[in-house]
Amino acid sequence: ATCGHGCKYGECMGPNKCKCFPGFTGKTCNQDLNECGLKPRPCEHRCMNTHGSYKCYCLNGYMLMPDGTCASSRTCAMVNCQYGCEEVKGEVQCLCPSGGLQLGPNGKTCIDIDECSSGKALCSYNRRCVNTFGSYYCKCQPGYELKYVSSHYDCVDVNECVTNTHRCNIHAECLNTEGSFKCKCKQGYRGTGFDCA
Repeated sequence: ATCGHGCKYGECMGPNKCKCFPGFTGKTCNQDLNECGLKPRPCEHRCMNTHGSYKCYCLNGYMLMPDGTCASSRTCAMVNCQYGCEEVKGEVQCLCPSGGLQLGPNGKTCIDIDECSSGKALCSYNRRCVNTFGSYYCKCQPGYELKYVSSHYDCVDVNECVTNTHRCNIHAECLNTEGSFKCKCKQGYRGTGFDCA
């Protein structure tokens, strides 16, 4: 089976037919499935969609059970957690629904961890980190675009000279470079390449 556009988070099952891994959707399995929008809802109280998955959390006064349900808890109500709580060895602890969140100084509310500035994010050299609430993603650097090349997705240099997205003067030549481009005035002209006289 050959899938011309590839299957980003799935397997190629037939000519241009992808079977997506759980948590992903779309023709090439490149879109995250928002499980929180499914019927029946996967969580009893609140749901946070994550890349390829989801997390359940409970309203204040409830405790998250292993099956995703929320059980009423007097101890939880007393602690007043933002995203519900769990009991560890008889001690009540507030929960954060994602690894990209941490308990704030008050021990009740969750604050975002900026993986991009803390260096926790792992992005390849041609991608830049974009922080989101509770997570992050890697976006292609300017001058690169996401393309399916040799059986995987990668950020590939945009040839501005071919796509005609350069701003070179009509009397200049466009020279493509990795992630950018240069303009050089043609013979008999002088200037920056953006201005030639």
